[in-house]
Amino acid sequence: MKDLFAKIYRDKGPLGKWASQAEGYFVFPKLEGEISNRMKFQGKDVITWSINDYLGLANHPEVRKVDAEAAAAYGSAYPMGARMMSGHTDLHEQLQNELAEFVGKEATYLLNFGYQGMVSTVDALVSKDDIIVYDVDSHACIIDGVRLHMGKRFTFKHNDIESLEKNLVRATKMAEQTGGGILVISEGVFGMRGEQGKLKEIVALKKKYNFRLFVDDAHGFGTLGATGAGAGQEQGVQDEIDVYFATFAKSMASTGAFIAADKEIIDYLKYNLRSQMFAKSLQMQLVVGALKRLDMLRTMPELKQNLWKIVNALQSGLKERGFDIGTTKSCVTPVYLKGSIPEAMALVKDLRENHGIFCSIVVYPVIPKGLILLRMIPTASHTLQDVEETLVAFSAIRKRLEDGTYKRVSAKLMELMGE
Repeated sequence: MKDLFAKIYRDKGPLGKWASQAEGYFVFPKLEGEISNRMKFQGKDVITWSINDYLGLANHPEVRKVDAEAAAAYGSAYPMGARMMSGHTDLHEQLQNELAEFVGKEATYLLNFGYQGMVSTVDALVSKDDIIVYDVDSHACIIDGVRLHMGKRFTFKHNDIESLEKNLVRATKMAEQTGGGILVISEGVFGMRGEQGKLKEIVALKKKYNFRLFVDDAHGFGTLGATGAGAGQEQGVQDEIDVYFATFAKSMASTGAFIAADKEIIDYLKYNLRSQMFAKSLQMQLVVGALKRLDMLRTMPELKQNLWKIVNALQSGLKERGFDIGTTKSCVTPVYLKGSIPEAMALVKDLRENHGIFCSIVVYPVIPKGLILLRMIPTASHTLQDVEETLVAFSAIRKRLEDGTYKRVSAKLMELMGE
């Protein structure tokens, strides 16, 4: 018999094997100061492009005032207990009702966390006889929810409607044998590459196939659509999304999430979502804070307008300079470069130390070998000056990447970091 931990000592995993070189700088970095367009990293001022504070609410004075007042009034514990037992309040209900109206659904239900809530919702929506068909590039929370499913599941190629239809044919034949149904899962916005899910095209397939659609719109809520109600509103198919999910951790700059659907579906989920049935209720200070944030989304369209002014300036500036930003149709701004992991580490170190630019770096195994993805999140807090400084910095690092500077530097960098 093997020691359970033997594999841990032997294999740290595709990312963990880089821990000694990367931890504290490339992964688990410590940004300091108030959440803003400019923060401090290891004592240096940097323009931050890695904070999901899309509408700039995290440090907004009105938000901070309400958060402080709510904390003073309720503390961080109230209400105690799960919603079904002792943690239910009028304000929880008010927030749910206002969210439902905002996203155009009959009802919503609050979730303590987005990741946890997504996993539990997928689990609650299907039984062993049902079939799940989901986009292969779905977020980890969707994948983990699907893993709980005791029935069959199929992936379709990312945003590939032909692939989806082929899998719907397979799923339909299987559902006819099991007597179950079909759940299709996509994202409103894919958070790594910024592409919108092809919700309009997926919905059109409902004319040929009998399935229900579940959409994770974490990055679309608050940023897309005429009122900010998300990707479904942007594409004109919000009514055809059977179960809509969004988190407070992005545009709302807080903690929590919600699901929205027809009242009968929400009533069912309320009594079958294990992660909520057996977990403490969302704290009142977060509920009060969310009510304030939602009110600002409704009444301050300039927040989204300011966001898109920065998004358009950054994305158009990058494209004009010949950078590959993929096919993003959202605020998420990926920049694709070619290089190895050591080159990526040298590039990012240069970007942070010499240009004062902080953005997230993504390498293999999240993306294919030989690619470097610099993922930027524009916010309403950024300025056009931030954009211009960033464009200049990106032009400089691309030149060094292409002329082999980082290839030469990376060997020395690895040596200095203990390899």
